[in-house]
This record gives sequence, structure tokens and C-alpha cells, in this order.
Amino acid sequence: MTGLLKFIQEHIWHVAPILAVGAIGVAITIERTRALLIVYPMSNAGAFFETIRALLLADRVAEAVAFCDRYKSKPLVSVVREGLLRAHQPKSVIEHGLEIAVGEASDRIKARTGYLSTIANVATLLGLLGTILGLVQSFEAVGAASAQTRSAVLSAGISTAMNATMMGLAIAIPCMLAFSYLINRTNRMNAELGRTAVRTLDLLEQRYYGGASQKPEKVRSDIPTAMPIHIPAYAAGAAAGVEV
Repeated sequence: MTGLLKFIQEHIWHVAPILAVGAIGVAITIERTRALLIVYPMSNAGAFFETIRALLLADRVAEAVAFCDRYKSKPLVSVVREGLLRAHQPKSVIEHGLEIAVGEASDRIKARTGYLSTIANVATLLGLLGTILGLVQSFEAVGAASAQTRSAVLSAGISTAMNATMMGLAIAIPCMLAFSYLINRTNRMNAELGRTAVRTLDLLEQRYYGGASQKPEKVRSDIPTAMPIHIPAYAAGAAAGVEV
């Protein structure tokens, strides 16, 4: 550890780019971990949907929307809310609204996670660049050194080169591990968004056919009852139970 700190102090401009991308990687990892593990998930999703279902079957759509407003930070709730805001509109309009809401929520969920993979690659390449520069400098020094000092000069140059490689890998490996974990969480949440869109549409259909006090023909008489449902590909996969 002492040797590494000495290497950083003596070659600060050499390792500064590696340390910079490492700091960015740490910041992104902390922010994304907090978002995907604490801010975005809903621990009481079952109870939430039961409340929404009860309100919809009682034709209290406005109260259902107000209930969703309590969870503005949850991407899942934003999808439900968008469907509720279009509850009195034709089915095709509801479907389009759900598609838009799922896309926007998905963008929030996967934001910045992909940068970790890029940072890992860049850190590795910067370490390799440092290795090459260190070897070039060491061979140049050996050519100008006396026979008695060549061995020491060459050893110092190789040590510098290997330290650069080690620093690059020390940043790249944790970033790749964090990326793999966070992208798995992202895919699961995206699949959950797809299931939420399907579930929201199902709740609105239940209200339309049996729970609302309004007559169906006055609200949506222009819409065929067998109209196909179009949702994003990952939503369709989630509805079939396939993890994306």
C-alpha cells in the first residue's frame, strides 16, 4: 500500500485520468444503487393495487389518481397514474398512454447504468496506456544509463508500468461487477413495468364492464370490445412471464 501511494504521488499526472474515471464510477454506482434498491422499488405493491382496484370498482377515479400522487418517485406508480388519467377515454388512447408512461419510466430506471461498462473499459485502456508509457520511458532511461545503473533503472520503469496496469484493473473490475448487478436489477424493474401496464389495463377493463356506475355505451361505445392491446416488446414478454 505504501508503494502504491508513493507511486501515485510521484506519478500524479500519470494516474490522474485513471483516478478521475474511478471517481465517476463510484459516484454513478452509489447513485444507481440507491435509486434501484431504495427509491424506485415498492415494498407494498400488492396492497397498492388492491387499493387502486377498490377505488376503480367504486368509480372513484379521482381518488385513485390522488392516491398515486403519494408515490411520485416510484416508476411503477407513474404508469398506473397515466392509465387512470385516461380512464374515461377510448381503449386505444389508454394503451398509447401506458406505452408512453412505460417508456419514460424505463428511461428513468436505466439512466446512467450503462456508463459503468464504459468506465470499466476506459479504466482498463488507461492502465494499458500507462504500462506502455512506463515501458517506453524505462527503455529510454536504460539507453542513457551507465552499465552499473541499468538494472535498477529498468526495474523501476517496469514497476511503474505494472502499477499503472494494476490501478486500471482495480477500477475496472468493481465497475463491471456493479454494472452486472445493476443491469440485472434494471431488467427486472423494466419487466415489472410491463406487467404493471397490463395490470392497469385489466383494472380499467374490470371497472368498465362491472364496477362503474356509468353505462359502457355512453362512455366508450365507439370502441370494439375485442380491440388488440399494443404494448412495448418488454411489456409483452413480462406479461408472458419471460424475464427480459
